[in-house]
Amino acid sequence: MKSRNALVVDDSMLIRHTVCRYLEERGFTVESACNGEEALAKLKEFEPEIIFTDLSMPRMTGVELLTVLKNNPKTARIPTIILAGKSSTNPSTAEHLATYVMYKDTDIEAQLRNALIHALGTDMTPVESGKLKAVKA
Repeated sequence: MKSRNALVVDDSMLIRHTVCRYLEERGFTVESACNGEEALAKLKEFEPEIIFTDLSMPRMTGVELLTVLKNNPKTARIPTIILAGKSSTNPSTAEHLATYVMYKDTDIEAQLRNALIHALGTDMTPVESGKLKAVKA
């Protein structure tokens, strides 16, 4: 099965690790960044099929990153998922820029599964002995 690419952008190392691990277990090749600036630098060399981003980050916020992505013809069509925290920036300020909004502090695995189904139409479910099976929505 062809590997899919994902970019995870969050200033929390724990959230980056959790999201990256979830995606890697489902066959994604994952790059990560701590803020929007770092994400834009990674996008020069890496072409993700989906991007997950926090909103509240230093240097360049998720709202700024999403705006740049949507205004660039090369990245405008990449599905973007907002990794919102219940106590952080209100996602309604940016949800028009994203494909899906999820809450990272409420059952993150279920939220990630729903985000993949919504954005890509499938969730890659790990099955026996490391083989992957696509699950259609």
